[in-house]
Amino acid sequence: MRYTHRYMTQRLPVLFVGHGSPMNAVEDNTFSQTWKKLGTTIARPSAVLSLSAHWFTSGTRIQTSARNRQVYDMYGFPKELYDVRYHPDGSPALAARVTTLISSGVAEDNSWGIDHGTWSVLCRMYPEADIPVLQLSIDRTATLQEQYDIGRHLQPLRDEGILILASGNIVHNLGMIDWQKPDGFAWADSFDAAVKNAVLAGSVQQVIETAGKNAAAPLAVPTPDHFMPLAYALGAAEGSVPAVFNDARTLGSMSMTGFIFG
Repeated sequence: MRYTHRYMTQRLPVLFVGHGSPMNAVEDNTFSQTWKKLGTTIARPSAVLSLSAHWFTSGTRIQTSARNRQVYDMYGFPKELYDVRYHPDGSPALAARVTTLISSGVAEDNSWGIDHGTWSVLCRMYPEADIPVLQLSIDRTATLQEQYDIGRHLQPLRDEGILILASGNIVHNLGMIDWQKPDGFAWADSFDAAVKNAVLAGSVQQVIETAGKNAAAPLAVPTPDHFMPLAYALGAAEGSVPAVFNDARTLGSMSMTGFIFG
């Protein structure tokens, strides 16, 4: 892909997607249907910059390869899921642009690939895999405020034809999943609502405080990896009006809530 800083007449939105179970890549359900619709209603991007909870690193790392390796970073699922093939091009030129925007502390790293936090969503949005995809890691050593600030540095990409996709889950507790429960536990609903209300109010500080101080936070965010992509999305979307999609909890302890900004 040849990447130029070509400004669009229409600024692209930022997405935070609650990706949930990787089976959403093959199941026809409300969540996957919404992702399909997003792919047809958002102006077609020239590339996608994805920040997936599943590339969780010390420091910020970026893929620079022209070809993406699909990572099957999940175990014990049906064969049909492992048969999904999603191999979009990468974009070394966009990687260089992102590195310049962030300005410091970004390391080249092609040891990973695109994981199911990325491809399970994009195979529904853009099933032809004909849009280049670049993955930027989630820095586990950064605070939510620092991740928000990194997201702010990425804002110019929205005017350059790049769709910023942050993929995680507001509530993500694998240890408490109930495979027979179609909705959420009361504490999961409560925590998800508190974060959602903070996002809709435009209060980044309230989002951060909810993650750390809400009574349900120890259950909803037992590890920070799936919550952190939201901070990057909020930074990249600073000043944009959010709307909610897939407002639901499932399997008891998983939030599928997503936001589109702008």
